[in-house]
Amino acid sequence: MLVHANEKTFDAEVIRFEGIAIVDFWAQWCGPCKMLGPIFEELSNDYADNPKIKFVKVDTDENMELSFKYKIRGIPCIKVFKNGEEIETSIGLVPKEELAALIGKYI
Repeated sequence: MLVHANEKTFDAEVIRFEGIAIVDFWAQWCGPCKMLGPIFEELSNDYADNPKIKFVKVDTDENMELSFKYKIRGIPCIKVFKNGEEIETSIGLVPKEELAALIGKYI
């Protein structure tokens, strides 16, 4: 499942979610973010049958408070949350296989 979250919905979509939430912090102007977007969406489709995994996109320009709160210093930035707790971070463009391996560690 792919969800777009903002400062109002992040808590419900990620923090209160019981399972694994993979969050992509990105921006419209970011070239590597645009390259990661289809990979992220493809992975969300690959895991669509698993209700314990959620893929969430957060636009850093539109949600600066979240960016500051989660110390986003470079994008794209993937953060993995388990039952609302941040457990891992990956910064920069990564191939699908690497991102799938990251997710695979927690499911």
